[in-house]
Amino acid sequence: MRLAVLGGSGRIGQHILAAALESGHQVCALARRPEALGAASGLTVIRGDATDGRAVADLVADADAVLSALGPRGPKTPALLASAGRNIVAGMSKAGVGRLICVSAAGAFIRTDPDSAVLVKLILPTVLAKPFADVREMEEIVAGSDLDWTMVRATRLIDTQPTGQYRVRPDYPPPGGWKIARADVARFVLACLAERSWIREHPALAY
Repeated sequence: MRLAVLGGSGRIGQHILAAALESGHQVCALARRPEALGAASGLTVIRGDATDGRAVADLVADADAVLSALGPRGPKTPALLASAGRNIVAGMSKAGVGRLICVSAAGAFIRTDPDSAVLVKLILPTVLAKPFADVREMEEIVAGSDLDWTMVRATRLIDTQPTGQYRVRPDYPPPGGWKIARADVARFVLACLAERSWIREHPALAY
């Protein structure tokens, strides 16, 4: 399968690239610094930024599916995800590419999670108000499209070895689940792709 990947140089993105290439996919990735991704058989890297509509359109033009591992970048790019979401939807719609899987953040929806503690609901959305607003806007943009999208809502990300023993729940994290390894998020993304599962849904991952 021909995959277009955004955010491949990030910590989740690196796992997605490795897993996709290991599975035999042909991968085209967008990166501001292509040298950061190195060289690998089956990997093509395009220099560009997710906020550049033309670069994203070129990236997705010949893809069978698009995977986004983009995450908030902080105050310098406060609306990165929303901007990228618009470009991805526009590029895929123009090229006739239907399948999109995006890494999202479960914390952005914690205030409506019936199983989250009240104190956490008050503190976390306040501390991360701007990044979470960007996440929610990105999801709204993608959900308003005709694409076969999946929003993978990851809980607190950690850098440990993958276990493959994560739990998944629609919309909100499984009760008592607050963290997930980046490598297991990548595994889940590739599983959704292979199985064509969770289409137009928001699976939340946690141990």
